[in-house]
Amino acid sequence: MKYFFKYMLVLFLLASCSKRNITYFSNLELQKGELYTTTNAIDPIRIQKGDELEVKVTTLDPESNLLFNYGVIANGEEEVGARTTYTQSRYKVSQSGEIDFPIVGKIELLGLTRDEAREKIASSLEKLVTNPRVELSITNFKITVLGEVNQPNTFTITTDNISVIEALGLAGDMTVYGKRENVLVIREHDGEKMLYRIDMNDKELLGSANFFLKQNDVLYIEADKKKLIQAEMNPTTIAFMTILSSVAVALIFNYQNIF
Repeated sequence: MKYFFKYMLVLFLLASCSKRNITYFSNLELQKGELYTTTNAIDPIRIQKGDELEVKVTTLDPESNLLFNYGVIANGEEEVGARTTYTQSRYKVSQSGEIDFPIVGKIELLGLTRDEAREKIASSLEKLVTNPRVELSITNFKITVLGEVNQPNTFTITTDNISVIEALGLAGDMTVYGKRENVLVIREHDGEKMLYRIDMNDKELLGSANFFLKQNDVLYIEADKKKLIQAEMNPTTIAFMTILSSVAVALIFNYQNIF
């Protein structure tokens, strides 16, 4: 009977101390000095409906700059023929995929990369001015990270691409309760929600197109079963289980003295 009691105590402790893999890319085995190389099939960010674009046009003609930017000269008087800096104008991509640009009119940009959009706007302007220079950025490029992270939030991204690792870094990394093997990504495309899961423990993610996020993506980190069980327990139950675990440890190490 005493062996049965001791055996049950050991089982209880093992059950309460289940092991989890919390190491990113844990199957990436490298020797010292060894390199791991992979090629990502990066799908460049493409302009979507509802994107807010900040467009800056610079030409050799100050009057043209005023027309195309709806701005004012930033540095006061400028020399004739010199390029000047103006405040940027913002344009929202309509449901038809177009922006309404000054003088030029509607320009369809849906599905284009930033470079392609710059070239298309510049090509439209070449009919009116000589050698226009166009700068374009997406000002409402945001991602959201929720769930088992230390700092869940919505983040504005100023670069063309952001990886899953970078997104987790912005959110303060996962907590120890985050399920690294089952991360959910929620993406909206053409008015439809797309959901897929990624495994942060698997090195194959490094060479996957899913390694990079797109504008308005939501990254959701699920909690493991242990955290869910704790959430369902009231504080009194959790305190009782903690005390019970401590008593069980004391019994095991002092079994001979007690019995």
